[in-house]
Amino acid sequence: MCGNNMSVPLLAEAVTVSGTERETAAVIFLHGLGDNGHGWADSMSSIRLPYVKYICPHAPRIPVTLNMRMMMPSWFDLMGLSPESPEDEAGIKKAADNIKAIIEHEVKNGIPANRIVLGGFSQGGALSLYTALTSQHKLAGVVALSCWLPLHKSFPQACSSSASQSVAVLQCHGEMDPMIPVQIGAMTSEKLKSFLNPQRLSFKTYPGMMHSSCPEEMAAVKEFIERQLPRV
Repeated sequence: MCGNNMSVPLLAEAVTVSGTERETAAVIFLHGLGDNGHGWADSMSSIRLPYVKYICPHAPRIPVTLNMRMMMPSWFDLMGLSPESPEDEAGIKKAADNIKAIIEHEVKNGIPANRIVLGGFSQGGALSLYTALTSQHKLAGVVALSCWLPLHKSFPQACSSSASQSVAVLQCHGEMDPMIPVQIGAMTSEKLKSFLNPQRLSFKTYPGMMHSSCPEEMAAVKEFIERQLPRV
């Protein structure tokens, strides 16, 4: 094994849940606005597979326009939450590059890109979608919870390769989400179907669920990860 976590800034502080046997796959999971990696590391621990390493990085603290420029953990700036809101294009691309650096680090350390699932919740889910679709690697899959596709008008042109266009995606959304309405999730699903293989896409909704998670959703996430990252 080679490579130094210190050379990848987000990895140095990330919460990592190690496998209980030889690690042959990895899940990188990104939290939502104002949160940190600890809560989702706990959630991943509850559905862990023994041969998978789970990496939950913390977003940097930046001023967020949507919240009166308050400093908080955020992968990129947010101006609004509607599909027509202006977007922080430079910040989104920089954040995606930082996540791609984690992927490259794992690849150099022996876990192939096709054994890595990238996922996230809310803003983190949005970043995971954007990163996977613009990656030079074909990842094993994307878990996109309660989120949207950033810079959606730039797709499919922004896709880096035909490999990224064949990625498997699990999208989940609460039907009572007051922050990112389920209609935005449905619009995102339709957009993805327009340029990805529809047979590789799944969009699940959960009655009564707000901007959060639930046991049924986590069971679906575990099933997806098991399917995309089988034991080898």
